[in-house]
Amino acid sequence: MGTPEFAAEILEDLCRKGIDIVGVVTAADKPAGRGKQLNQSAVKKKALALNLPVSQPVNLKEEQFVSSLKSLSADFFVVVAFRMLPEVVWSIPRLGTFNLHASLLPQYRGAAPIQWALMNREKQTGVTTFLIDQQIDTGAILEQIKVDIPQGCTGGLLHDLLLEAGKKLVAQTIDQYSQGNILPKKQPDTASTEAPKLNKENTRLDWQWPGEKIDAWVRALNPYPVAWTELIQNDLVSTAKIYAGKYVSAPSHLLPGTLVIEKKTMKVALKDGWFVIDQIQLPGKKPMTAAALLNGFSPSSDAYLH
Repeated sequence: MGTPEFAAEILEDLCRKGIDIVGVVTAADKPAGRGKQLNQSAVKKKALALNLPVSQPVNLKEEQFVSSLKSLSADFFVVVAFRMLPEVVWSIPRLGTFNLHASLLPQYRGAAPIQWALMNREKQTGVTTFLIDQQIDTGAILEQIKVDIPQGCTGGLLHDLLLEAGKKLVAQTIDQYSQGNILPKKQPDTASTEAPKLNKENTRLDWQWPGEKIDAWVRALNPYPVAWTELIQNDLVSTAKIYAGKYVSAPSHLLPGTLVIEKKTMKVALKDGWFVIDQIQLPGKKPMTAAALLNGFSPSSDAYLH
């Protein structure tokens, strides 16, 4: 059970390793683009390519859907990046339903564990398989794999590192738990932290922040959903997305947010230094390097970021 590319990759890996998959559940096709053509999820595309039966329920409690799941007689349901399941579904399999989560639970429970681990400048994260229960990301832990976070890591890179660890962990959990070699362990609530869904408010940069925090935010939100800020010049306000840059600890006597252009470089004054913008996107333009942008864009002398 899953929807995005992360889940599709794990589905393919399980097939490659000879795991007997009796069915795939994913999100319904959704209209997308100007023509509003129905778009299939990454999991559906992969399942069809692997000749696996696909179910796309709208209502997970619908009687016919629940009956179809029971008829599969599956030992496990494996969930990777899917909706919250009702008990009438996750209680069906003989050995239960387990989920793959991209953190070392109970740390970073929630929708965006990859990004929040980076935003909080963690040195290590990982992946966890756990049994689903009535709450979100609170079930008993089956197994975990730790992953060190490289210096300068982006959200995209960490996604890929955790995907590889996740492939290994899901197959390992299926093998070991089915043989009775794993004893589920209750999560300690005292050590839990949250990874709330990303939105417009918590992806906005605040130029009053320390430089290391701004650097971490930009890396964590690259390539999606991307950190953003307001560019203000000549009393006009526009949105700028900051894809990449670096914090430089050097004296700055300007107000935080002041935009400075020097020799085809674009940098922002901070309380404790400068943030040098490497890649940026302005409204109506594609993401581009700051140097490329400055070939045809000249901010006003009073321009600043807010």
